[in-house]
Amino acid sequence: MAALRRKWAAPGLILQAAPRPESETAEAEIRIGFTASRKVGNAVKRNRARRRLKALAAEMIPHGANPGLDLVLIARPATVDRPFDELRRDLQQSLNRTKAARKTH
Repeated sequence: MAALRRKWAAPGLILQAAPRPESETAEAEIRIGFTASRKVGNAVKRNRARRRLKALAAEMIPHGANPGLDLVLIARPATVDRPFDELRRDLQQSLNRTKAARKTH
């Protein structure tokens, strides 16, 4: 299963994506986890980084990621102050690079 996991580091965030083993249907939900280590900063900065990642995920993941995935968004020190448009680009690039982006026809 570890061979199926993918990871991409962008300037504003790190994305880890893995298929859920029990998800065989196209309607499987996407599970998302968020983390910010002490490298990001003090508790205030870590909480702000997590809130920004949660807002970003709520906006982009439901319509932009394949169903049946486990995703983990990891904050980086730049997550706290990076403009939100650039965080959006970082997440889209990460979804594309990890092959987690939903295919549009």
